[in-house]
Amino acid sequence: MTDSLPPPGETPPVEGSTAEAHPERPDGGPFEHPRLWLALIVLGCALVAGYFLVRMIDL
Repeated sequence: MTDSLPPPGETPPVEGSTAEAHPERPDGGPFEHPRLWLALIVLGCALVAGYFLVRMIDL
């Protein structure tokens, strides 16, 4: 006898299905905070741009 097809919109139960519950990972520290990295990158870009602006003004 064959298995019945799952209803439309439902995921069939398979090994490794994403529908199964999984434990939440602990906080990964600073590597999982993109706003911090974005702020550091923007600050670095502003410092480099400021350096070149001061050099152009000083000429």
